[in-house]
Amino acid sequence: MPKAAPKIQYASVDDLLLDPTNPRLSRRIASKSLKQHEVLEVMKDWSPEELATSFIESGFWPQEALIVVKETLYRKKSLVVVEGNRRLAALKLLKSAVEGKAISSKWKELADSSKLPKEFFSEIPYIEVERRADVSAYLGFRHVTGIKEWKPAEKAEYIAKLIEEEGLTYDQVRKKIGSKVPAVRQHYIAYRLLLQMDQQSEIDMDFVEVKFSVLYLSLRTQGVQSYLGVDLQSEPRAAKNPVKRENQSRLVSYATWLFGNEKSKPLFSDSRYVDEFGKILESSEAIEYLERAESPRFDVARRKAGTAVDDVVTYVLAASDSIQLSLAEAHVFRKNPELVKAVRRLAQDSMQLVRVFPGILKEVLEELSEDASAT
Repeated sequence: MPKAAPKIQYASVDDLLLDPTNPRLSRRIASKSLKQHEVLEVMKDWSPEELATSFIESGFWPQEALIVVKETLYRKKSLVVVEGNRRLAALKLLKSAVEGKAISSKWKELADSSKLPKEFFSEIPYIEVERRADVSAYLGFRHVTGIKEWKPAEKAEYIAKLIEEEGLTYDQVRKKIGSKVPAVRQHYIAYRLLLQMDQQSEIDMDFVEVKFSVLYLSLRTQGVQSYLGVDLQSEPRAAKNPVKRENQSRLVSYATWLFGNEKSKPLFSDSRYVDEFGKILESSEAIEYLERAESPRFDVARRKAGTAVDDVVTYVLAASDSIQLSLAEAHVFRKNPELVKAVRRLAQDSMQLVRVFPGILKEVLEELSEDASAT
C-alpha cells in the first residue's frame, strides 16, 4: 500500500546539513567524516551563485523543498540533505554574505543587492524521508536518466551504491532509475574497474578520474574487453573485480595508453577515437607494438591494426564525390586559368594514387582505349 505523501516542513539554514557522502563530491572526497566547511569548499565551485541570484529575485518556493533524512552525523542526530545540496550550499553562502562574511566580491554584490526578508533563512522548506533508500528511485530518475543529470562517474558511483549497499540486482536498479540493464551493468563494471585502477600504484588516478566517460565508452568495445579479460555480462558478485590478477599488468598498460600520466601523453585526446582504440586492441601485431614501444604512437598502432584504411576510403570517396559535382559545370569554365591549374594538380595527384594500384590503372587505360575506338 503506497505511503501518504510527505508534508513540507520548515527549518533554519543552519539546522540543515550538507551531505558529506554526496556522490557528486567524488569517491575520493566523500566521507561521513568530511566537515561541513570542507563540503562547502568543494561545492562553491558548482556555480551556487546562479541559484543565489534566483533566490534573491524569486525567493525559495515550497516546490523546491529539500529532501532530508534524519540520521547521525558528527555524533548527533541531524537533518541531512540527500537531494538539493547545491541549493543548500547556495543558501549557506548567501547567508554568510548577508552577514558580512562573503567569500568573494561576487557574493558581496549579491548580498548588497539582496532584499530578502529577515525570516528567509529560518524558513527553508524541506521534506523528511525515513531513510535514503526511500528516495533512491527519485534520485535515479532525476540525476541518472533525468533532466538534472550527474556526470558519468557520479552516475556510476550512485548505481554502485544501490547494488552494494541496498543489495539490488541490475534489473532492480533499472526499474528504480528508469534506465536499461546493459547501461546499468556497464556503469557498475566501469566503476569497479576504476576502483581496481586505484589499487595500482603505477596508474595516475588524477588523469583517469576526469575522463571516466572515456573509460565507460571503451568498455563497450570488444578489443578492450578481450585485452583486459572483462566480462561485460557478469553479475554484480563476479563483476566486483572485473580484471583478474593475471591481467593486472595489462590494466596498467590500458590506463597509460588511454589516459596518460605525468611522464607520457595518452595515445589520443579525442574521445571519438575510442572505438578505433578498441579495434587496435583486437590486433596482436598492434598490441605487440604498443607494449614494446617506449612512446607508442596512435597512427603507427592504427596502421599495424589496419584501421587506418577506413580514413583512406573516406578520403578517396570524398574526392570522387567532389569530382562528380565539378563535372556538371567544369566544361563551362575550361579556359579559366585557376580551374586549369586546379585540374592539373588533381590529375597529378590522381595519377600518383592510381599507380599504387597498377591493376586499376591497366583497367582504366583499357576502358579509355575502347571508348576511343568506339568513337
